[in-house]
Amino acid sequence: MTRIQQVLLELETGYLGHPYYVTGNALYQALAQRIDEQTRRALSVSNGMFLPKAYGTPPSWYSQDSLGKVGLSLPPVETYDDLFLLRDAAQRWLKSSWPRDAHNAHPVQTHGGRLAFDSVTWFGRPPEMKSSKRSVRWFVQCYLSTTGSHSKSVLPVADETLDGLQVGGARNYGFGRLSVVDSQLVDLEALDYDRIAAADKHALELVSPFVMASDYPGADDQSVPWWWDVSGPDSASRVESDRDSELDRSSGSELRRRSEQLVDDGEVYELATVDHGQLVGYDGSDPIGTAKNGVSRIGTHSRFGFGELRVRPASDDRVPDRVEQIHDLGKADVPGGEA
Repeated sequence: MTRIQQVLLELETGYLGHPYYVTGNALYQALAQRIDEQTRRALSVSNGMFLPKAYGTPPSWYSQDSLGKVGLSLPPVETYDDLFLLRDAAQRWLKSSWPRDAHNAHPVQTHGGRLAFDSVTWFGRPPEMKSSKRSVRWFVQCYLSTTGSHSKSVLPVADETLDGLQVGGARNYGFGRLSVVDSQLVDLEALDYDRIAAADKHALELVSPFVMASDYPGADDQSVPWWWDVSGPDSASRVESDRDSELDRSSGSELRRRSEQLVDDGEVYELATVDHGQLVGYDGSDPIGTAKNGVSRIGTHSRFGFGELRVRPASDDRVPDRVEQIHDLGKADVPGGEA
């Protein structure tokens, strides 16, 4: 049995840290101060994805018919795809009838010349409304896992232990405080993988950066895994490249790279990574096994959130309403605004 513990946290104060997510290392270091040595050695923490508290519409691949207001609790998880509902930084579940891009834009504050992300977004309202503005609060979703056979003895971590963690900079001034909203255990072996099993070809989405080289003492350098297909025009990754400009269009050496940092005991270590958000083809023979390993994460520093992967059918379009958007643009180009 391979279990993970999903955790939903509310951002109570401004956050000075990584602009794309709360790093798994930041969450791990905050949690490590509250747990015993055995748990510290066994525990791994994913990156924490930012998400707004808002009403949503479930994607076509989600197992539930409705979604309600995200942020009140964690949504149910019955299938493998359900794991990633809140792991996409674009938060594509946000209702298209609302200002989706504005809802998913984290507001920035200035404190003594330092930039911080606010815990609340404020929107103006029409003058006829009872109140002049409304608020949208921000949350962080992450998950805990374990190495080896320690799952039963380590998970779940108590809500009391998770509540009140602080991450990012200026913590001594009260920044980066998180409170627990909900947590739940998910057994990866019990999930439905039918959509993956039914696909003839697959693609891999890099949910978090994959570490190629690290200055951390004893860390192993990595090469692009052999089962990542970035080689030619007929691979699964090329199929997606016709629709997604983020996909690498050439060899593994031209995958988008990013420099990251890992902080440990006051020391800063430089990392060279393959950037997150990219799609590559899958050239392996066990997509379901790869899907499970991708949740547990692969490669160097995986216990700190690096190397998270999602397996998708190669026919998937990450932007499900893209066809409707293109159609609407086509209508807008017609003189008079009518088709």
